[in-house]
Amino acid sequence: MQIKILTLLIFCSSASSLIAQDAAPQPDRMVTYKKVGDVELKLHLFEKTSDEKDRPAIVFFFGGGWNSGNPSQFYPHCRHLADLGFVAMSAEYRVKSRNKTTPFECVEDGKSAVRWIRSHAQELGIDPDKIVAGGGSAGGHVAAAVATVPGLNAEGDPKEVSCVPNGLVLFNPVYDNGPDGYGYSRVKPRHEEISPMHNIHKGMPPAIVFLGSKDKLIPVKTAETFKVKMEEVGSDSVLKVYEGEGHGFFNYNRGRGDGSNYQQTITEMDAFLAKHGFLSKSQ
Repeated sequence: MQIKILTLLIFCSSASSLIAQDAAPQPDRMVTYKKVGDVELKLHLFEKTSDEKDRPAIVFFFGGGWNSGNPSQFYPHCRHLADLGFVAMSAEYRVKSRNKTTPFECVEDGKSAVRWIRSHAQELGIDPDKIVAGGGSAGGHVAAAVATVPGLNAEGDPKEVSCVPNGLVLFNPVYDNGPDGYGYSRVKPRHEEISPMHNIHKGMPPAIVFLGSKDKLIPVKTAETFKVKMEEVGSDSVLKVYEGEGHGFFNYNRGRGDGSNYQQTITEMDAFLAKHGFLSKSQ
């Protein structure tokens, strides 16, 4: 009898897993935003409807230490925001494992993605002044660097189109590449060229940052310094520290088994986006 019950539990667990996989959100379409040699980079795009105009947009960049990763990391976030009226995108960008690239190319691709989105605002049905960039870990670095660093622009990009997003949603982001920060060995002696912390300036877009208090890669002190520097130049910077949580706690399939970390972070993300006019407060 115990064996039968155990078998039933295993079956139910497996079935539940299959259902979860089947129910995982998928992009409504994909569009190419950049070609580098034989590499074609796409935006995985989610939208509730395609006939509305002046919608807000958000583009997410996946984590993976600039080495690996996949746009599917932010599919749940994209579907959630698309249901609220966003055109939500998760971007491909070149990484070391697939393209033999460095963090500098990652940022270059991030800038290309935001420029492409803004250049194609009319056909996408979005407001070019309501574009948010987001990401996690190294992807958070890409989003933050797109908003801060003046260089690392792709040669063929339309420089007359701004790559600076109008808002930032950052999950345990790498934003200090200095000697005491993350990734210094990979970017020295050019760390000031790529480090968001070293390029904060007046006119920075508002940002919300999510971080676990036990993150072994991004210290809370670094996040607090970023917040202070942002406020010193007159930009809103919200820091949400989750007690006892580590790196990547926010992901849909990570952290607490009940999904509460994911749910709480998107609830706080929504409130931030509403505060800055990207979302109606009634949504």
